[in-house]
Amino acid sequence: MDREYTQWYSPVLQKNMEMLIFGYGGASVLFFPARMGRFYDYENWRVIEALRHKIESGYIQVYCVDSFDTESFYSSGFHPSMKISRHIQYEEYILGEVMPYMDVKNPNSFKIAAGCSLGAYHAVNIALRHPGVFNKVVGMSGRYDLASKIGHYEDLLEGYWDENVYFNMPLQYIPNLTDADKLEILRQLYIVLAVGKEDVLLENNQILSNLLTSKGISNSLYIWDNEAHQARAWRQMVANYL
Repeated sequence: MDREYTQWYSPVLQKNMEMLIFGYGGASVLFFPARMGRFYDYENWRVIEALRHKIESGYIQVYCVDSFDTESFYSSGFHPSMKISRHIQYEEYILGEVMPYMDVKNPNSFKIAAGCSLGAYHAVNIALRHPGVFNKVVGMSGRYDLASKIGHYEDLLEGYWDENVYFNMPLQYIPNLTDADKLEILRQLYIVLAVGKEDVLLENNQILSNLLTSKGISNSLYIWDNEAHQARAWRQMVANYL
């Protein structure tokens, strides 16, 4: 299996950002790591191994990006307004640096955003916020409003709210999405959500699925046995949905 390591200094984030790339062609998969994860986690957890056949057959090329969570949502030193601003900078890095790099490296126009745990949030949020950039999104064990407490998951914005928070929480902005042009493009996006039936985030996924359906945005919600919020389940999920 083709494997390549790359890194560069990101002007917007002002730090070196690393990445692993698997495969040589096919649809480009932008794979966000789990909460506070690293670009090599999916390889270490054998999630990439579960995709070996699809990668080696040239169906997909997987770009495992690094996270920025410890400098945004999970930073203990920033005010919540700075946390969400730093998250927006991470999105700028993805759209302004990673995506152009993918375009140069792989001419295939079909693009997939994917992620597990907090990575699912990143994948789903960026795909919904930027209609037309991605053709498919796969969110596994995701949480789609980080500004609310759900079970043992804390409100990562500590009660703070502003427009930046609103426009980055799918459960908040999807209900009020009325732009006909954006909706038309989003209705062409293939959305897959997968979560365990014992995961505390199950209802969160069900709410998002229902909101999308109410807007005429087709989506598939797959509910797995047990909690399924772990690498063993994610290995099976990626084999099914990517």
